[in-house]
Amino acid sequence: MEKKTATQFEEVIKRCRAVFEDKQKDYSAAWRILRTSSLTDQIYIKANRIRSIQLKGTQKVDEGIVPEFIGIVNYSVMALIQLEKGFADEPDLSDTESLELYNKYIYAARDLMLNKNHDYGEAWRNMRISSLTDIILMKLLRIKQIEENKGKTLVSEGLDANYFDIINYSAFALIKLLIEKEDA
Repeated sequence: MEKKTATQFEEVIKRCRAVFEDKQKDYSAAWRILRTSSLTDQIYIKANRIRSIQLKGTQKVDEGIVPEFIGIVNYSVMALIQLEKGFADEPDLSDTESLELYNKYIYAARDLMLNKNHDYGEAWRNMRISSLTDIILMKLLRIKQIEENKGKTLVSEGLDANYFDIINYSAFALIKLLIEKEDA
């Protein structure tokens, strides 16, 4: 089953990466000017919209929750890049450099997911998408608190660990929404 998860994760990430690459072509690396706190807020907006749609059962904007989860993955990767490089005053990465960094962090997230998935025994497969959304929102509140504390924690994981978890919970939601639906 773990091999199936790795394959499904890769399928989802291909879709996320394609959106990232297309946006790079449209906007270059304009996101490089964002501070990580701004990226956290962007992720929060997307996760909150997903929860709102789940609670209301309807939406007025034609874009569903799948693009929002893709956006969460991509903004989380951008946040990890910003944690490494800091923000810039203008776009300073080529498309090639951006994609190399994207791949570095998305595959680090995958490796973490595979290790945790081994230990937790595929428990995510029994979770509801609404629970995945709630956990993402909780992780974002943790990130905001860590940001307020200027990155310092007493016993908790840091910003990067929370962004990695958000990537993986979003990937699990996308597997449930896209891959498992296609296989049914």
